[in-house]
Amino acid sequence: MRRYFYLALPLMALALASCTKYEGPGGSSSIVGKIHHMVYDGANNLINEYDAPKHDVYIIYGNNAADTYFDDDIETSFDGTFRFDNLEKGNYRIFTYEKCPTCPSGDSTLFFDVEITEKRQEIDLGTISVRD
Repeated sequence: MRRYFYLALPLMALALASCTKYEGPGGSSSIVGKIHHMVYDGANNLINEYDAPKHDVYIIYGNNAADTYFDDDIETSFDGTFRFDNLEKGNYRIFTYEKCPTCPSGDSTLFFDVEITEKRQEIDLGTISVRD
């Protein structure tokens, strides 16, 4: 009987450790926002602006700056809004790209670090203006 106890103890510890929740899907919280395009001419004059449909927004579970791969992405709706649902408590990094005429690649990255601290929490990043 004692032999079974020593076998069951590590299995119970493993089962409890596997219940630890990390950032990512499976929760009840959300991160929302809106992308707004700002269009400039060659002289850097604003010539147009609009809420950006079909603009890509990315999420990294955890906000490790060294993490270069995104975990999920979404396109904005017709009115420029986006929503990442079903998130656990934890840290997240949201990012998107904007035009950058002085950057070698032509684009720059806008990062937003977010912490969800409660269940059923909605974090609103507001309107994010990006250069197009």
